[in-house]
Amino acid sequence: MSELRTERLLLRGWQESDLAPWAAMNADPEVRAHFPEVLTREQSEASVARFQTALEARGWGWWAVEVRATGEFIGLTGLDPVEEAMPFTGVEAGWRLARPAWGHGYATEAAEAALAYGFTTLALPEILAVTTTTNLRSQAVMRRIGMTRDPADDFDDPGVPDGPLRRSVVYRISAEEQRSKKRA
Repeated sequence: MSELRTERLLLRGWQESDLAPWAAMNADPEVRAHFPEVLTREQSEASVARFQTALEARGWGWWAVEVRATGEFIGLTGLDPVEEAMPFTGVEAGWRLARPAWGHGYATEAAEAALAYGFTTLALPEILAVTTTTNLRSQAVMRRIGMTRDPADDFDDPGVPDGPLRRSVVYRISAEEQRSKKRA
């Protein structure tokens, strides 16, 4: 299983000690504002089990994120194949951080590490990211890491009930765009 290191962060496999802060994050209405619901402790624990199983099977997926200087768990980031119900295919980058970790550039730093891994190690031709039309903070991260949006790709997420969270946007970056960004 791969671990990724950035200047300030470690993207790693999940540990027992991550369960309580992960469950607290998923019970926080602000952290889950762009999801249909908050999660119970049991749902959070089940998600960690799925994440760790995928990491062990593939070597990549949704990594736990910790601050290297303190060892503090602050959320997740990573790459995952797009769910079959979506109207497109590919590999998606994503992130979710605890509120105290917001505003420090951690999401951007972690996402850039995931992109680099996806393009360099996995040789992916393209990586995409998906969020609700209302999640402007995540869309800002997508733009900072060089992704672009074509409004023609916007869609209604089939896994989300009718309402303001159903309409979603897709941002994309190709391996060539990533290489060009690094050269610039």
